[in-house]
Amino acid sequence: MLYKVVRYLNAPILERPVKAVTEFDTPELHSLIADMFETMHDAHGVGLAANQIDVDQSVTVIDVSPAEADEDEEVEPNPIVLINPRIIAKSGKQTGEEGCLSIPGFREPVTRAKQVTVQAQNIKGETFEIHGEDLLARAMQHEIDHLNGILFINHLSSLKREVIKRKIRRLIQAGEWD
Repeated sequence: MLYKVVRYLNAPILERPVKAVTEFDTPELHSLIADMFETMHDAHGVGLAANQIDVDQSVTVIDVSPAEADEDEEVEPNPIVLINPRIIAKSGKQTGEEGCLSIPGFREPVTRAKQVTVQAQNIKGETFEIHGEDLLARAMQHEIDHLNGILFINHLSSLKREVIKRKIRRLIQAGEWD
């Protein structure tokens, strides 16, 4: 099932931390994760946090394989599910352009760690660690930020953030931002 991705400035769920998942391996959790992947791929994203579809749970899905492939290259999907994730180590620095499915049409350079190690739980509730570099590290940091109520624009200067908010308010007034 495709979900509607909620948009910034009219969805308070995007700006507060979500609740931890406490029940694992349920049909509802399996369905949510499958629907999140379907929604993310339909929107041509590389990651999606549950609060972006108005679900108050600490779940994120990531698949950077399409973004890392050449234009004509067929790639194997590499789906990653992180439940109750937290970053336990980070190193290095990278600056790259980021966008967000909840803030479509806006992309800005953001500086993040180049490598991260994340501790999370899988669908059965088992704890595991995953290491990511470059785009995967960026995606994990971006999605974990979402689960903590932080948007990529929070990493921008206050001036850039206000310019984006002003443009979004104009789009809302024009009925072009739902």
